[in-house]
Amino acid sequence: MNQANRIVRWFRLANSLYSVQPFTTRSAHKQVTHLAHFSTFVSVKTHALINRNAYNQRLFFSTKTESLVEIFSSNDCAKLEKELQDSNLALTHGTVIYVLKKLSKDPKKVSRFLKWVVEEKVFEPNSSIYSLVLRIYANKNFMKEFWVTVKEMKDKGYYLDEETYKTIFTIFRGLKMENEATALRHFYERLIKENVMDSSVKEVVDVIKSAEWGEEVESNLVEMKIVVSDNFMLRVMKELRGKGYPLKAYKFFKWVDESLGFKHNSVTYNGILRVLCWEESIGEFWNIFEEMKSAGFEMDIDTYIKVSRQLQKNKMLGDAVKLYEHMMDSSFKPSDSECNLLLRAVASCNNPDLDLAYRVVNKFQEAGHSLSKNIYDGIHRSLTSLGKFDEAEEIVEKMRNAGFEPDNITYSQLVFGLCKARRFDEATKVLDVMEEQGCIPDIKTWTILIKGHCAANEMGNVLLCFAKMMEKGFDADADLLDVLIGGFINQSRTIGAYQLVIELVQRTRLKPWQSTYKFLIQKLLTERKLEEAMELLRLMKKQNYPPFPQPFVQYISKYGSVEDASEFLKALSVKEYPTVSAYQHIFKSFFDEGRHSEAKDLLFKCPHHIRKHPAICSFFGSAV
Repeated sequence: MNQANRIVRWFRLANSLYSVQPFTTRSAHKQVTHLAHFSTFVSVKTHALINRNAYNQRLFFSTKTESLVEIFSSNDCAKLEKELQDSNLALTHGTVIYVLKKLSKDPKKVSRFLKWVVEEKVFEPNSSIYSLVLRIYANKNFMKEFWVTVKEMKDKGYYLDEETYKTIFTIFRGLKMENEATALRHFYERLIKENVMDSSVKEVVDVIKSAEWGEEVESNLVEMKIVVSDNFMLRVMKELRGKGYPLKAYKFFKWVDESLGFKHNSVTYNGILRVLCWEESIGEFWNIFEEMKSAGFEMDIDTYIKVSRQLQKNKMLGDAVKLYEHMMDSSFKPSDSECNLLLRAVASCNNPDLDLAYRVVNKFQEAGHSLSKNIYDGIHRSLTSLGKFDEAEEIVEKMRNAGFEPDNITYSQLVFGLCKARRFDEATKVLDVMEEQGCIPDIKTWTILIKGHCAANEMGNVLLCFAKMMEKGFDADADLLDVLIGGFINQSRTIGAYQLVIELVQRTRLKPWQSTYKFLIQKLLTERKLEEAMELLRLMKKQNYPPFPQPFVQYISKYGSVEDASEFLKALSVKEYPTVSAYQHIFKSFFDEGRHSEAKDLLFKCPHHIRKHPAICSFFGSAV
């Protein structure tokens, strides 16, 4: 397509969708004046952060656990055998979990390590270890090892918990391993039917859930004469995960110790910590954590990852950072990527807590690590989000001095922060600075700029930025389209959003997200734009998305005609006729709305096999 015609067309589209308001001139002092050359001002706190341990670039901690990782990471079999013979390493639950996680990208080495653990060290894996191993083996090249482990796990009385099952099932589906996914589903369903979770576990869980913890619950548990083991405790804990039950899990955990004399160990401590990482039970979480440390046990790395993710998801970032600090002082230090993820979580808040970010980085450095590009970006992300642009520039200068040039990620964070501060002219000029510096803005950078304008309801500027992006040779992707649609909807310009989708799908072969289609369809039906909504439904079908009938059924049954219902049914399926259940839903909805005559008229438009189907006849009785 001729470039000039392309741009003219997009400007015409922009003008047809929205009446562009003229830009207001911003004062000169708000212009970007020093983005290309960063200021030399150094704040005391940031200076101390970045220069700390400046001459100590890397400290290696040497532990028995790390030795095991190094030994089994080796491809030299002779060297491996010699080092294992010379070593006298004691294994713990935490050590085995840590080594498995470190080796997880190479299932063959995991298999070798696990064989050595079981055969040479006579170590008995528990259900947590088996679950981790199954997740590692869940790929096309290790199906034999996967199913052997599943059988071994079942033979030893361990069961496949729902969380592990769902994780592996999703992995299989993602890898297009449909046969394996089906086999796993059948296996899991058989486990449920066979009631693999033995009756004693179920009875205990039912008693705990049935009432508030007290003498009655304790009395019922005593009468059951339960036999407690590590596996038993893990099963009970897994059934008590999620909101509403953590405090009961805590009470039970303490009760089996105090009343039954069961001594907790690394396995059970880690099990209960996975349950308690909620706001309602965070006090109990830290009590157990300290108790575990006093007893000489440590949180294993797999538990840390799961707990940290949950704390971040719950926006309990102070606790997530505190836990990270503890783990960096332990034998099982989190990886660099965990530091990056935590910094990103801190920065993603509306008002990031800089103290938390600095604590994470300080702990990272204390472990002997030098700052990577990702860590610099993590600090920069928090500063720009808070509008601390001078300090953010300083971080970029430090990053350059460390040998890392700012890239699209770095500049995009600055664009985001400037847009958040409503300094849109400066945000736009960042993209010009990027080109001057030889860093060409990518589609994500443009998306962040446009999203910032959308958030401020500056749709005129949005469309001008969009046109400028097109001029640079970029086509919108599904992410940017979703942002644009949200902007139009916020301005109550639903038809404009619809026209934009049609234009982009037809001209650039863009495939919008399924969620974008659904969102826009619902908005169109709210405004009684059935024809436009039906066109989007047809586009979804052409792009192989599953049908989205629910809002149409509700709308047509209330406001639509028989012809509307008929057209809707045709649009639902790529086949000649949709399923019987689709007809059932529309008939039921008509009857629920009291529109019996419309239901009967629609029936006579249906094909013969639908009219005579028992499920359809049941709506009409002898009248058919």
